[in-house]
Amino acid sequence: MSRPEIAIQKEIVIMEEKNNYVKRTQRDYSMSFKLSVVKEIESGELSTVGACQKYGIQARSTVVNWLRKFGTFDWENQTPSNMPKSPEQKIMELEAQVKLLQKQKTFLEKQAYVADKKAIIFDMMINLAEEEYQIDIRKNSPPELSNLSERNKKKP
Repeated sequence: MSRPEIAIQKEIVIMEEKNNYVKRTQRDYSMSFKLSVVKEIESGELSTVGACQKYGIQARSTVVNWLRKFGTFDWENQTPSNMPKSPEQKIMELEAQVKLLQKQKTFLEKQAYVADKKAIIFDMMINLAEEEYQIDIRKNSPPELSNLSERNKKKP
């Protein structure tokens, strides 16, 4: 074949490849791939559209979802998380943290109150059982208490 024929043959092959292109169906991407794409976009090397074209990702929304899940951009406050925060944002965050700590404190106080009540009730039950059956139930009691319990046994 002559050179012009080779060039024509190459063009025919390229055109056939373009015509035979089939759109890809849903595809699962590895976590490392997703993170590398997000890193490239956040570093400014690629845009979301550029990433789609470079890696053959069908929908731009796929890349945007990856950015929301794995990126450093704070989508709720619409500010990058590595940027310095304004005093108002710091105050809002601190107020939210204070509210959370207050809720945790009240929850723990309730738990401590319930635990104290349980301890008192169990102590009363042990006292009643010791009086009723005249036996020592408590283990490792101090010497003063063990002497008293021995005296109680000897009295009747």
